[in-house]
Amino acid sequence: MGSNVRHSVGPIRVGTSGYSYAEWTEAGFYPPSARAGEMLAFYARHFGITELNYTWYQMPKAASVERLLHLAPDGFRFTAKLTRTLTHEVDPGGWRGQAALYRAGIAPLVQSGRLTALLAQFPPGFARDPARRRYLAELLDEFQGLTLAVEFRHASWAADRVFAELERRRVALVAVDAPALPGLFPRLDAVTHPGLFYIRFHGRNARGWRSGDMQKQFDYDYRDEELREWADGLIPRMAARAAQGVVFFNNHVRGQAPRNAAQLIRLLGTAS
Repeated sequence: MGSNVRHSVGPIRVGTSGYSYAEWTEAGFYPPSARAGEMLAFYARHFGITELNYTWYQMPKAASVERLLHLAPDGFRFTAKLTRTLTHEVDPGGWRGQAALYRAGIAPLVQSGRLTALLAQFPPGFARDPARRRYLAELLDEFQGLTLAVEFRHASWAADRVFAELERRRVALVAVDAPALPGLFPRLDAVTHPGLFYIRFHGRNARGWRSGDMQKQFDYDYRDEELREWADGLIPRMAARAAQGVVFFNNHVRGQAPRNAAQLIRLLGTAS
């Protein structure tokens, strides 16, 4: 199974948001004997990129990231999610120190040339107002020199002025596939970075989305016709406007993410 598809202009790498899930063993993706330290090597047989999400829960440490690099084959790529203290639990007086720690922690990824982008994913309550606009601008400045992708969950950020500023800064706007709920950022194919488009599939579980239970929120299995909307339409349009693209499935429950990622790879390979 190959995860790199060439479509229109540049390569498209497809993978999942995180890879170390015990339930994926129960779902049959990992063999029963697979230990946590062996999962990345097995995952890399199927996909050529992953989005590190443990870096949201804990500050990455350079030594751990270095070990991770050795577990993956040459050519395998990563994106990494910013720690929650930079997006969800921000200390107004201390976040710059958190940003410095994060940059130090991911340094091996940067130095190896295997970091495709950093992901800043903001919560639904992060509405567009002057204070949050200022914070976002300062955060982007703090990570200048690295490729950044920003995911909004609040619909107020779906504005041409926002897209124009991201384009000026060469920051990728994350396209999301999520339930069509009031106030939630909509499904768009806007491309704001000429070098990268970034897509995240969260599932369309409208009933579970605001349940407060991640097992319910991300419990969704995409049908071929839903993924074909992207494979035949949105993704080719985005690929025509960026040098490369990355696509991640975040519907990790019951091993649905790797299964749906494989579906999309197949559909992209046959897309007209």
